[in-house]
Amino acid sequence: MNPNLFKVARPAIGMIHVGALPGTPAGRLPLRQIVAQAVIEARIYREAGMDGVAVENMHDVPYLRGTVGPEIVAAMAIIGQAVKTEFGGVTGMQILAAANREAVAVALASGLDWVRVEGFAFAHVADEGFINSCAAELLRYRKHIGAEHIQIWADIKKKHSSHAITADISLGETAAAAEFMRADAVIVTGPATGHPPTPEDVVAAKATTKLPVLLGSGVDKDNIRKFREVADGFIVGSACKQNSRWDQPLEAERVAEFLRAARGE
Repeated sequence: MNPNLFKVARPAIGMIHVGALPGTPAGRLPLRQIVAQAVIEARIYREAGMDGVAVENMHDVPYLRGTVGPEIVAAMAIIGQAVKTEFGGVTGMQILAAANREAVAVALASGLDWVRVEGFAFAHVADEGFINSCAAELLRYRKHIGAEHIQIWADIKKKHSSHAITADISLGETAAAAEFMRADAVIVTGPATGHPPTPEDVVAAKATTKLPVLLGSGVDKDNIRKFREVADGFIVGSACKQNSRWDQPLEAERVAEFLRAARGE
């Protein structure tokens, strides 16, 4: 993570889970309405003082594996640009599941700053199927399209996945491999969305890499005190939503409560 990317040492990054996109099984809304809702959420985060935001197509279940169609790329580029314009600060992109090349292309087109990448180093089995490592191809693609300024934040031992095939490789060793493969940051998660990692996992990652280590799931106003001194940043979604559910509306007061806790206020 470029030290100049954020103005604070431990940034808080709010998730924008965009509505199901046209062409996906749950897709019902026109794209203009999906964009408008994403912009509203970007505004809530900006007015609350969130340090960054990230856009993700989490409502597109069930997810394709490793690639998405041009209709998703086009939609996410439009949404990404609208969110960046409204929020005005550091903005990231993730396209599920493991559509990492597409995410880099969208980030470049939208003027975004980073992408969240699944399967960067080592393979795993997700609920979508086998996710192979992608570092070599992805970084070459990023260079080919002139997007080297866009950072790669790599998930390690990612949530919603089985890591039996790498059971003899520790989380710390996986973090070290991501650094060796030229990632810009690593993300540590719990077993599922809304579930936090253990502080021990964060410490293990910090002990084996010089890269920033961010929490990527389950952090909230009540447990963040356990992580404030060990993690380098926090990606938050569910905790800022109604009933602490990722698929519910974003609530400004929950965002404010989380930020106060994250800053020790």
